[in-house]
Amino acid sequence: MDYGAAMTFTLYHHGSSVCAAKVRFAMAQKGLDWEGVYIDILKGEQFDPEYMKLNPKAVVPTLTDDGTVIVDSTVICEYLDRIAPKTSLHPSDPWGHAQVRYWTKAVDEDLHPACGAMTFVCSHRHTVLKNLGEEGVKKFLASTPPMSVTSNWKDLKDGYTRYGFDAPGATEKVKLYDSYLFKMEKALEGNDWLVGNAFSIADVALTPYVNRLAMMSMRGMWENGRLPNVAKWIARIEALPNFKPCLIDWVPKDLTNDLRDNGAKSWPEVAKILEIEI
Repeated sequence: MDYGAAMTFTLYHHGSSVCAAKVRFAMAQKGLDWEGVYIDILKGEQFDPEYMKLNPKAVVPTLTDDGTVIVDSTVICEYLDRIAPKTSLHPSDPWGHAQVRYWTKAVDEDLHPACGAMTFVCSHRHTVLKNLGEEGVKKFLASTPPMSVTSNWKDLKDGYTRYGFDAPGATEKVKLYDSYLFKMEKALEGNDWLVGNAFSIADVALTPYVNRLAMMSMRGMWENGRLPNVAKWIARIEALPNFKPCLIDWVPKDLTNDLRDNGAKSWPEVAKILEIEI
């Protein structure tokens, strides 16, 4: 595959990637068209040497714009708002801009690593083990660069894949993930959206992470009166015309089934960690 033949707005992405979903959602909300190159990260296609020339961290998404390469979903979204400022998802006032940056910064620093941990512990580990076999899993894990999602993602992913909830730090990541739902609950008190009561990049950034929980049969983290503001927020998000095409339809059917079924099997353990009665 020739990864170097770039067209305007070519997006290298995968249905499982929350970061790729974020960029797809942002581009749709901005009305930007793009050509896609699908990188199957569960089969290890992100480790293709040609792709790693574009993205040395071996992750998705990667955006190319007439040959200019931009990596990191948050940076991509900021770049796109510079390219198309009339449809900016960042507030124009300094205070509002600062508030959305707090959310996007928190996603990058805390929530995304927690999502990677929870997704592998609850679902992806079962998919990888089932599809790749023992030798394939060894190759898959060995191919991860030391510096990827985090500076120690290689070792963490190995532990999450092999040991699940018993991996060091796995329980703490579940609790950290949950803490962000509570932060959202507070921010949404009396508001439809996270910042300034207007839809923004903060809502775009959080959407894939709440949707990941929903796809893993874990709506119990906010339903049944636990976090009513978050429940109303995700209902508003799911009603947006661009939600399903950007966050649901790109996920392969077998992966959708794996996330749902593996997540449902893992939900009792998650509920126990969070002291949620089921």
